[in-house]
Amino acid sequence: MMEHQSLFPDSLPEDNQDPDAPQILSVSELNTAAKDLLGAAFGDIWVAGEISDLSRPSSGHLYFNLKDENASIRAVAWRSTAARLPFQLEDGQQLVCRGKIDLYVVRGSYQLVVSHAEPQGVGSLQLAFEQLKRELSSAGIFDDEHKQALPWLPRKIAFVTSPTGAAIRDFLEVIRRRWSQVHVMVIPARVQGPGASAEIAAGIRTANALTDAPDLLVVGRGGGSLEDLWCFNEEEVVRAIFASEIPVLSAVGHEIDVTLADLVADRRALTPSEAAELAVPQEEEVRSLLEAVQQRMLSTLQNRVHQARQQLKTLASRPVLKRPHELIEQRARQVDDYEQKLTRAVQDTLGRGKEKLALAAAGLNAMSPLGVLQRGYSVTQDQNGQIIREIGAVQTGDVLVTRLADGRIHSTATATESDTNNEA
Repeated sequence: MMEHQSLFPDSLPEDNQDPDAPQILSVSELNTAAKDLLGAAFGDIWVAGEISDLSRPSSGHLYFNLKDENASIRAVAWRSTAARLPFQLEDGQQLVCRGKIDLYVVRGSYQLVVSHAEPQGVGSLQLAFEQLKRELSSAGIFDDEHKQALPWLPRKIAFVTSPTGAAIRDFLEVIRRRWSQVHVMVIPARVQGPGASAEIAAGIRTANALTDAPDLLVVGRGGGSLEDLWCFNEEEVVRAIFASEIPVLSAVGHEIDVTLADLVADRRALTPSEAAELAVPQEEEVRSLLEAVQQRMLSTLQNRVHQARQQLKTLASRPVLKRPHELIEQRARQVDDYEQKLTRAVQDTLGRGKEKLALAAAGLNAMSPLGVLQRGYSVTQDQNGQIIREIGAVQTGDVLVTRLADGRIHSTATATESDTNNEA
């Protein structure tokens, strides 16, 4: 059993000489003494439990409970510790924490001051990877609709990587073997350790800011452990790749290594060597393709020439091209025939019109009163212009107007005589 120093001094205060009287402590003195005892008794300890009631104030500190089935303890991770954690603490997470027992003197409550934490059952980096992947995926960073197509025959390629690493050597070796007519520029960046993610992101932004921008951007390094490749899982690198206007080809690690940079890139290569194969075509393939295109173009042109010659022969065999004057003479004769037919048709139409007009005029003359007068008849009217139809309408002395075919006769009635009386 651990021995603890007594809280009571050997001698009593001068104002209290009674050896049996208890020492009276203030609350602060008691809590301070308890804090010292807890710190001395436990030292560094490891505690496993489930996180609950997690709080993230603006100070950057983390406050939470660690609990099991029967009990719980308050825990705190100061800002400096929280910033070093590669993953995010979440409620319900099973955690193993290392720290010291501390007593908060003001409240008299004790807590675990966490100096290090690891998730139970999974590594901290793997957990951080899954957390960031879930967050970025929900934001649509990995969606296919944002992917750009790689250029088929790039003129210029930029590779953000370590200039002394094996990745750039393997890449250049394959490039030279496949297609030497391409310019490769290396944008140097650390690809492992502290500060690597910032340099990679800066390299990506630099490539996009170039006046003569490359047609393709490759980001990568050789294989390694999860810790070695961790800079390619940093959010800063992922967002820089996402924002790139240049198509990005990732070439990080070996086939089994999948980073967040692989997921956000427009195309993923399993190795830097495969990245070179995806970046440029094989020179022999391009030559064969060009020869095939040339052959198709030649064949197409030959077919068009043959068709044009056939059309020319067909046109040349037509009479209009062999004897063009005959067609003109034929058309002239047709014009003369049409003119004669038109003249006869006009004359016939005029003749029939004249006949119809004469018949209509004769009919009108037959019905006209003037026509009757032409045959020797006359019309007698009184001085008011009223036609006299019976003898009783005329009195002796009336002025009469007799209308003939060629004029009028004015007369005065001296006497009237009825044909009826004569008959009688």
